Amino acid sequence: MIAKGDLNRIRLAERAINEYWDVTLPRARKSGLRLVQQHILSHANAVIGDRRSFAELVNAYIETKLAE
Repeated sequence: MIAKGDLNRIRLAERAINEYWDVTLPRARKSGLRLVQQHILSHANAVIGDRRSFAELVNAYIETKLAE
């Protein structure tokens, strides 16, 4: 999704994160999301424009989930 940078797909990314959260054991949720976050941040640092914006929005959503 980052490669396309389609900001209209942000809801799809949020839904995927929520589904992961719902099906993962509570003790593994945060560590798993942190791994996803690291991957996203590595891509965010390598792209510009809408792709970077998409990655930053997904990262912000992950931060919100981690704060729960």
